[in-house]
Amino acid sequence: MNDLTTDRPNPLRLGSLAPDFRARSTMGDFQLSTLRGQWVIFFSHPADFTPVCSTEFAALARRQAEFDALDCRLVGLSVDSLYAHIAWVQALRELFDVQISFPIIEDPTMAVGRAYGMIDDDAADSMTMRSTFFIDPHGIIRATTAYPHNVGRSVDEMLRLLCALQRVDGATGLTPEGWTPGQPALLPAAESADAAPDWFCRLEARP
Repeated sequence: MNDLTTDRPNPLRLGSLAPDFRARSTMGDFQLSTLRGQWVIFFSHPADFTPVCSTEFAALARRQAEFDALDCRLVGLSVDSLYAHIAWVQALRELFDVQISFPIIEDPTMAVGRAYGMIDDDAADSMTMRSTFFIDPHGIIRATTAYPHNVGRSVDEMLRLLCALQRVDGATGLTPEGWTPGQPALLPAAESADAAPDWFCRLEARP
């Protein structure tokens, strides 16, 4: 079951409404829009039982509590069937001693992958499905990343990017290169003609 209920612009961009869909998952029937009010990290992988993705899922499982503390839900996606997902979850538990407590969506027709632009409409397989979408509580895509099939994602960077998005959400501040929680943000560029020399790049004062 992959029921897309929202037409998408082509391609999706930052600021786009994340396409809603209903599908089966390892946590039961799933609908993306039911997670409104929370941040969502929606990430895809090309297939179950792949080496790189197995390490990613194990790392995410170990650190899920950190995402939970930030009011963020993790949602995985693969073209494999629900039954393959269940077998993979069991294998990951035995190999890495982790419990995958976030849903993994099945997408055997690649309908969700295509709706999100993870796969070209004429693609024959899911090899390019290594995308991550950071979705805010209003269902708006705020950031995306895309990785090749042979390079693993960084859970540290996923958490850092989520914290940065939350830090600037609804605020006028900006986060500088490499910003991490607890560090000062940047102020917007000054508009005064007699501004100080650092008018275009000023850090907030620490409290």
